[in-house]
Amino acid sequence: MRSLFIFLLLVIWSCSAPKSDQEIFSEKQKENLVPIAEAPQESISALEQTLMDQGLVNLEEVIPGIRVELKYSTTDNFFGQDVYGDLTHAYLQPEVAEQLKKAQEILQTEYPNLTLQVYDGVRPLSVQQILWDNLDKPDSIKPLYVADPKKGSLHNFGVAVDLTIFDTEADSVLDMGTGYDFFGYAAYPDREAQMLAEGVLTESQIKNREILRKVMTEAGFTGIGSEWWHFNAFSRKEAGEKFKIVE
Repeated sequence: MRSLFIFLLLVIWSCSAPKSDQEIFSEKQKENLVPIAEAPQESISALEQTLMDQGLVNLEEVIPGIRVELKYSTTDNFFGQDVYGDLTHAYLQPEVAEQLKKAQEILQTEYPNLTLQVYDGVRPLSVQQILWDNLDKPDSIKPLYVADPKKGSLHNFGVAVDLTIFDTEADSVLDMGTGYDFFGYAAYPDREAQMLAEGVLTESQIKNREILRKVMTEAGFTGIGSEWWHFNAFSRKEAGEKFKIVE
């Protein structure tokens, strides 16, 4: 009986004994613990979700190393307006993205320090309407600058891309002689010989354009005569037969 009494006293004492500093510190640590938050995921804008819902793909998810600087998500464009808002990723039809991936591979095989940099991909028809409405030109000459939304453009089908080449060693784009959205003969591939003769363009600038044209044409794209940065994957007829205009 005496042994049982002593045992109970020891139990009571151990429960009520003052806690050591280490025990107190450990408990405080537990109190201050907070759950580890999951890595924040990039939010998807409403426009981006709409593009995904219509079957288009994010180029940065399918083309390793490609760079994107959507000029219409900035004010650094011909219109001086941000018309894409939260959209900062470039989207194209899946098979066009695969063609562009091939162009990237061709480029980096020959020039490992170079990579494609996209300025614009698919352009929803709603955005095309904004550009048309805000262009301060008579309707009769507006088509020289932007496609009439009533007809749509290859950008609206998600089969056209505007782009340049970025030099990762120099940390800058190659000098193409003009910037993006420059309207004038200096931007015309069809006028390069003339612009070279007149001293408007240099041989180096034309050579840089030729690198871009070479990789794009080998991947199945075709350029146009008035914009060195613009390439189409399909003709207007083919695009209309294969795809719907992106709203």
